[in-house]
Amino acid sequence: MFEKSINAYEEAKKVIPGGVDSPVRAFNSVGGTPPFIAKGEGAYLIDIDGNKYLDFVQSWGPLIFGHCDKDIEAAVIKTAKDGLSFGAPTVLETELASEIVDMYDNIDKVRFVSSGTEATMSAIRLARGVTGKSDIIKFEGCYHGHSDSLLVQAGSGMATCGAPSSPGVPADLTKHTLLCEYNNIENLKKCFEESSDIACIIIEPIAGNMGLIPADIEFLEACRKLCDENGTLLIYDEVMSGFRASLTGASGVVKPQADIITFGKVIGAGMPVGAFASNSKIMAQLSPEGKIYQAGTLSGNPVAMAAGLTSLRKLKANPAIYEDLTAKSTRLMNGLKDVAIKYNIPFQTTVRGSMFGFFFCEKEPKNFKDVNNCDFDRFATFHREMIKRGFYFACSQYELGFISTVITNEDIDACISAADEIMKNF
Repeated sequence: MFEKSINAYEEAKKVIPGGVDSPVRAFNSVGGTPPFIAKGEGAYLIDIDGNKYLDFVQSWGPLIFGHCDKDIEAAVIKTAKDGLSFGAPTVLETELASEIVDMYDNIDKVRFVSSGTEATMSAIRLARGVTGKSDIIKFEGCYHGHSDSLLVQAGSGMATCGAPSSPGVPADLTKHTLLCEYNNIENLKKCFEESSDIACIIIEPIAGNMGLIPADIEFLEACRKLCDENGTLLIYDEVMSGFRASLTGASGVVKPQADIITFGKVIGAGMPVGAFASNSKIMAQLSPEGKIYQAGTLSGNPVAMAAGLTSLRKLKANPAIYEDLTAKSTRLMNGLKDVAIKYNIPFQTTVRGSMFGFFFCEKEPKNFKDVNNCDFDRFATFHREMIKRGFYFACSQYELGFISTVITNEDIDACISAADEIMKNF
C-alpha cells in the first residue's frame, strides 16, 4: 500500500536531512512513513503508490481553491511563458499590492518577500528601526518562522521535534526576545514592567501553530493598549490566517488593529511568497525611501504574483465563499465532536472561517501549556488510521486543518463516518 513511499523515504534520507525539507513532514509525531505525493487534483492528493487522499492540509493553507484550480493554473502558465524571474519590477507586483491595500483600512503599502519567515523577520526589523528599540515580545506556541530571534519556545515544527529552542541560535540574539504565555494579560504586563526597550509585540491573532487557538479579544485589546502606552508596535502574523479566517483574515474579525501585518500562503496560491504591510509613515522607513534595509532577488516573483492575484480576485469577486467554507468547517468539526461524544472521548474543536482544529482533551485549550496536556498518542492513532482510509490531516497535534472550496459535504460526511470506525475502538 505504501511500498513506493517507504522506498522513496529511505532514498531521500540519504541525501536530505531526515528525508524532508521541512521537519514536520517526517511524520515523527504521528508515526509511519509520510506519503510521497505525485500530484494533486481538486480536493485530493495522490501519492506515488496510487493512494488517493481527501486533503485537509491544502499545502498548509494556500490552496483555498484546491489543487490545480484552472484559473490559477492558466495564470501561472501564461506568466511563466514570458519568463520565470527578472530581478526587476513588474506591473503584477503593483496590481497584487493594490488588491491587498484595497481591503484594509490600516494598510497603505505592501512589501513582497519569498516566505512567511522572511516576512516576519523583516517586519520585526522594521519595528525595531522605527521605534529605535531592541526587545520583542512573542508568545509560547506562536511560530513566526525560523529566524534566530524567534526560535524561543516555538510551536509547530519546533515543538513537534521536542525542542523548545534550537542549537545554532546565539544567546545574544534571544536575550532580546521576551516570552509570554498566550492569552495571559498579567504575564504580558509583566514584560513591559521588566523592559522599557520593547520595539514590538508579534502575535498570531488566530494561533495556528499549537493547533487552532484564537486569541481572546480582551487579550488583543491589552496588547494594543500596552503598545500605545509604551511606544511599541503591534505586529499581526497573518501568514496563516490571512484570507483564510475571512476575506481580511483575523484583522477582519477582531477589533484591535495592528500596526504591521505579515502575509503569506493564500497571496501566493501555492507559490512561494510572503509580504509585510503597514501605513505609509511606517513603510516610508524602508529602503530605498528610508534607511531600514530589506531586499530579495526573488521578491515579487512574477509567477507567484500572477497566482496570488488570480486567487485574491476570485475571493473578492465572491465573498460568499467564506460562508460556505465556514459551514463546511463547522460541519466537519461538529461531526467529529458528535462521534467523540458518542464514545465518551474527550474532544475539543475550533473553527475560524476555512480553518479548523481539534484536540483530544477535556477542556478547550487557551495556550501552549493547555495543548501539551492533550492526548498526543490518541491524536497519532487517529491520524494513522485516517491516512489508511484516505483522509489526509495535518501530521501534528500542533497544526491545524484547512477546508478548500472543492471539498464537498459528501466528502466531509465520508470523513465523519471513517472517524466513527476509528473512535469506537479507542
